[in-house]
Amino acid sequence: MNLHRLVVLVALFIVATVPVRANESLHLDAPKPDLAGTPPMGWNSWNRFGCNIDEATVRRQAEAMASSGLAAAGYRYIVIDDCWQASRDDAGNIVADAARFPAGIRALADFVHSKGLKFGLYSDAGTLTCGGRPGSAGREFQDARQYAAWGVDYLKYDWCHTGTRDAEAAYTIMAKALRESGRDIVLSICEWGNNHPERWGPTVGHLWRTTGDIYDAWQGRRDWSSGMVDILDLQVDAWRHSGPNRWNDPDMLEVGNGGMTTTEYESHFSLWAMLAAPLIAGDDLSAMSPDTQRILSNRDVIAIDQDALGQQARRIWKDGDQEIWARPLQGGDVAVVLFNRGPQAVTMHVGWAQLNLPARIQADVADLWRHRVTRGARDGVGGLVASHGVVMLRISPAIVP
Repeated sequence: MNLHRLVVLVALFIVATVPVRANESLHLDAPKPDLAGTPPMGWNSWNRFGCNIDEATVRRQAEAMASSGLAAAGYRYIVIDDCWQASRDDAGNIVADAARFPAGIRALADFVHSKGLKFGLYSDAGTLTCGGRPGSAGREFQDARQYAAWGVDYLKYDWCHTGTRDAEAAYTIMAKALRESGRDIVLSICEWGNNHPERWGPTVGHLWRTTGDIYDAWQGRRDWSSGMVDILDLQVDAWRHSGPNRWNDPDMLEVGNGGMTTTEYESHFSLWAMLAAPLIAGDDLSAMSPDTQRILSNRDVIAIDQDALGQQARRIWKDGDQEIWARPLQGGDVAVVLFNRGPQAVTMHVGWAQLNLPARIQADVADLWRHRVTRGARDGVGGLVASHGVVMLRISPAIVP
């Protein structure tokens, strides 16, 4: 760490709004717990419910995750986003909105745990959250101890109302607080990629946002939010920084929220899996359509996202609206997405040379949406790709003597 950065960090620490104990320094004494060997999977309240969240809604989501097959497919976390907080008590402890969460956060966490799931909450590195509720600035250690006492397993930590705070310093303080809380808690860094979290995030947190918010649209901009393909375009060079226990996060899934077609949602889910992105559903799990459930529970696609090698896909070819994304998998298989952004269906093809595979091999090729396997493919593979659609393949090579 250079001297200038050290001076900035110390200054920020001194001016925190609440004095801290002597041992609450910025030095991360405890190593980051290994809690995200593969990208986290779960559900978050924001994309569907925003601030209209309450205890009954969260219970329905936990029940639906457990009963719908999503938990069996790997989804684990039920995360309440902004607006669960109301105030702080006389001792400075964060207090939940009693009208919306009458049984309290601990009881709700216990209910989620009783379903075999894990429980998450939201806070902010600023004085206020994005929704205007109390933030954690200056209260990081007090809040972390409260989260641990409530049974929290995952913290999404946002970046509103932070003023001139240094992002690395702010997130390091919360990381230290969580590690000293007595409970293993995943830290999701949500500072929108503005302060190069890829440089310091791997030490501090388990995942970090690479962009501003997603919104439920194929393409376009709306305030600080972007459509799906706009966010995808920002991930092209991000593969260098991602890996086990340190994931790029292009924001949560919009599958099932109604702003895109079924074909577009299949593309969204496929591409996020190729990116080794956290698969955090954002729909109403208790009211899923058959297509939404089919997409979110596609175990072949999930297996690509959760591959233990943890290598994020690269875009290996682009010609106008047509793209090929590929990532190596543990054991020598290769995952490929043929992606068509255009308005008409097109035939696309990927050759072995493009995948750095020997020209003489044969391969079994599994189509992960059509659930078909082609045996002994030579030279390459391809097919018709729908407008705004994908063909997602798992290629299993075999050397031919």
